[in-house]
Amino acid sequence: MNMPQDLPTAFRWPAKTNHVPKEIFDRPDIYQLELERIFYGPEWHPVATVSEVPKPGDFKTFNLAEVPLLVVHGEDGQVRVFYNTCTHRGTLLETKFCGHKTEFECPYHRWLFDSTGTLRGAPGTDEFAPSFRMEDFGLQQLRSEIFAGLVFVTMSDRTPALEPWLGRIGPAVDMALSGGRLDLLGYQKVVYDSNWKAYVDNDGYHPPLLHSAFKLLGWQGGVGKQYGTENGHMVIEAELKVPQDNGFLHDPSLIEFRGRDTTGSVALVINPITVITRHLDMINVRLAFPRAVNKTEVHYLYFSQHGDDEEMARHRLRQSANMLGPCGMVSMEDASIFHRIHIGNHTPGNAIFQKGVHDEHSIWYDFKQNDESGNLPRWEYYRQVMGFERA
Repeated sequence: MNMPQDLPTAFRWPAKTNHVPKEIFDRPDIYQLELERIFYGPEWHPVATVSEVPKPGDFKTFNLAEVPLLVVHGEDGQVRVFYNTCTHRGTLLETKFCGHKTEFECPYHRWLFDSTGTLRGAPGTDEFAPSFRMEDFGLQQLRSEIFAGLVFVTMSDRTPALEPWLGRIGPAVDMALSGGRLDLLGYQKVVYDSNWKAYVDNDGYHPPLLHSAFKLLGWQGGVGKQYGTENGHMVIEAELKVPQDNGFLHDPSLIEFRGRDTTGSVALVINPITVITRHLDMINVRLAFPRAVNKTEVHYLYFSQHGDDEEMARHRLRQSANMLGPCGMVSMEDASIFHRIHIGNHTPGNAIFQKGVHDEHSIWYDFKQNDESGNLPRWEYYRQVMGFERA
């Protein structure tokens, strides 16, 4: 991770708070600086849920930007996050996305680690360097915390404690994820041809205008609100108005609300790139990471609640994948828009936010449900973390 520490040359942020420079979406030097200051800096990043590794020995792999991670439920009951690399010569340790193991063996020289990361064996130790000690070569563990079943990691010892970092959005995260009392139903994965910031810059303005399903289903939103935080998180909460079957769907159960657990709707962004949605009977977490300046990988995770019977779990899964999945009826247009935004931002000038902007020289944190200005606190936080001065 030998990333540049200096600011990209010849760059100044626009003076107005509702202006975002287009060039930040496609400059490789800015992307490299983002990796260092955001993804490897003093921020928390969700990389897994406890329900993905519910039993001792369960594991999953994930990338935090370009860094491979290994999430393991140890046989001692603790969930840990390690760098997914052998401590001997740096070989990638685990290649499977998920599975169950009590030991992890490096294929290169057969060093063997247990589920707590401890080195248990290494062939030929009697001929190793004089300073070698087995206890010094366990897997390198990252700092991690768990909130509402989400496993967060950070690569920095300067990152504040997790709950103060979440701040105002903590209760919304807890509500959306039922306090972590969830069971994993499955995944869908997609790679978008877009910069990560274009993917996560979704706003409250576009849904009824872009997404055809809102019109086809006669879907109308209820009263709601939107709020942000000083470190870039954002929440949209709304009352739920369930659409009526208008004959458009062969299977109207896709929009049926059985309403066991909540009568509200929430969509939230945990800065910098995690999205959580709770709508109708859908419980969806989108874990994402940048793969390149023009590539973003997103894992859509779908959940049921503890105590759901088989029929309810199947209903949640079908509704989630068919409504809010990467090709779902409500979100199928997003992939095209992400790509078109990325292409369009290769032109000069600024992206200029308008709806809900009442002051072009300040930042505020409470918004109407369908404002696009709810994204501005996140852009201001980004500007500050990146060290870009206003023109």
